[in-house]
Amino acid sequence: MELRQIQYFICLFEEGTVTGAARRVNVVQPALSAQIVKLEEELGQKLFVRSARGMEPTEAGRRMYQLYLPILRDLAHAREQMTLRGGEVGGEVVVGMISSLAESVLSEALIDFARAYPKVNITVTNGPLLDWVAAGKIDAAIVDKPRRPFSLSVEPIIDEELVLAGPDDDAVPAALPLSAAAALPLVFTPREHNLREILEDYARQENLVFKPVFEIYSMTALLNLVEDANLYAILPRSVVRRHARRASLRIRTIEAPAMTRQIVCVTHPRRPLNTASALFVEALRNHIRGQSDGARAFPAPATGKDA
Repeated sequence: MELRQIQYFICLFEEGTVTGAARRVNVVQPALSAQIVKLEEELGQKLFVRSARGMEPTEAGRRMYQLYLPILRDLAHAREQMTLRGGEVGGEVVVGMISSLAESVLSEALIDFARAYPKVNITVTNGPLLDWVAAGKIDAAIVDKPRRPFSLSVEPIIDEELVLAGPDDDAVPAALPLSAAAALPLVFTPREHNLREILEDYARQENLVFKPVFEIYSMTALLNLVEDANLYAILPRSVVRRHARRASLRIRTIEAPAMTRQIVCVTHPRRPLNTASALFVEALRNHIRGQSDGARAFPAPATGKDA
């Protein structure tokens, strides 16, 4: 098995067509196809089957992708570091980040980091971030701490207050218990959203049941609805603060119980961050702490703690 064959395989898996994969690695299609055939013969297994949608991976192909993608990324990182001159930092960084944080800190963090480390190429994505960290598709993920157990390394960043956003109406006090907030006309994120899981956990502890008027995935759209329809939402303070300049929107404190979400950095316990990734994660951590009023920050430990 040659490194070239593995590279061709990864490209074909991700592109889904021989045409797209050949274009990506800059070879002619017959050459790429021939290498895939040789790889299948060596392994004694079919890796792809042709269909109307292109080249569909078999179960063996999916297993090989999961096994070899982290290895190929590690080789790329090593090659990049070896070609840099002394003192330079460069390479590829791929980090996942939940949208509520990306909307508030990502732009400024990227601009500052690019000035300091111009040879680092950064990709920031969103999706099934914990699965991607586990599979080696991304270096790290900045997320709400999951409620379910998982076998990745976790470093806490902040505990951020959850607040009630709603109309500028004196009928609702500046501080209120969760039971009173639950009786208001609320809009929530859907149940598959991490924030919704956090809110539902608090509700169960208080023997409450939320009955939202609407469920919307985008927090920006959710806040727009709060303002336009005189509804209420329980959201992280940093999300609401960006919209608090609007005269019609008021932030209220929830007490009994006080509510927070914990922001964490998740990495793979057996794949430590390279220099560029570690520096970018630290930059994100600093920006998150800097923009989060009402949050308790945690120092960055030397090593992650397995959760």
